[in-house]
Order: sequence, then C-alpha cells, then structure tokens
Amino acid sequence: MRKAIAAAALVFSASALMACTPSVNVNVNLAPIYAKLDVNVKVQLDQDVKALIQENPNLF
Repeated sequence: MRKAIAAAALVFSASALMACTPSVNVNVNLAPIYAKLDVNVKVQLDQDVKALIQENPNLF
C-alpha cells in the first residue's frame, strides 16, 4: 500500500515538473544590410595589399 502511494506521488510530481518546464523565445528582426563595392575602392584595396606584401614578404 505504501509503495503504491509512493509510486503515485512520484508519478504525479514528475508529471507536474514536466508540465512546468520554462521556455524562452527570442525573436530577432534582421535588418538588411546592403553593401556595394565601387571599382575604385576595390582597385585601391588591391594596391594596398600588394604594397603590404612587398613591404613584408614573410607574411604568408
């Protein structure tokens, strides 16, 4: 009799704990980011990289 009551109490408490599990919902609105590289910017970056490699040949 005591085992049956203990088992019933265990089942009840386990089901009560499972019903009360916390949950967190996070909604993030992503903002679109548009980037456009101008040809001049790309050429300037390419020239800067070439100059850095010539100054420091052991980088790579």
